[in-house]
Amino acid sequence: MAPWQNELAKTIKHEGLRVGEIIAYRAWRVISPLWPLKGDNRLRSVAMRDYIWHPNEPASGDVRTHGIYSFRGVIRSREEYGYDLGVDEPLLFGKVKIWGEIVEHQEGYRSEFGKIASLDYGDPELLEKFRRIYLSCR
Repeated sequence: MAPWQNELAKTIKHEGLRVGEIIAYRAWRVISPLWPLKGDNRLRSVAMRDYIWHPNEPASGDVRTHGIYSFRGVIRSREEYGYDLGVDEPLLFGKVKIWGEIVEHQEGYRSEFGKIASLDYGDPELLEKFRRIYLSCR
């Protein structure tokens, strides 16, 4: 880094807290082959029904509108999720790494970026299948 860059950095006012990635918790929806969208081996967001989580790229969203929602505490089931999901599809639960612009809420976060860190709870066969798809490509 050039000496002038250090001086320039000192003149920039820092407005917030700077942290690394945060580990949070969330649920993903599984489309079964019997549904109209057909099983396509991709996890989807629960609330944003058309949003697909791709294995080799981070999920992203504008925190001013939606963003990537996640919880502070572990969720292991529909009951712990705490919201009326309005979905009948199977859900998987696990950890997500979040980063970028992050808005903190009482129950969790809304972030600019997120990537699946682990799949921990749900149907054992689906967990095995989606772990191979999402976690073996790291």
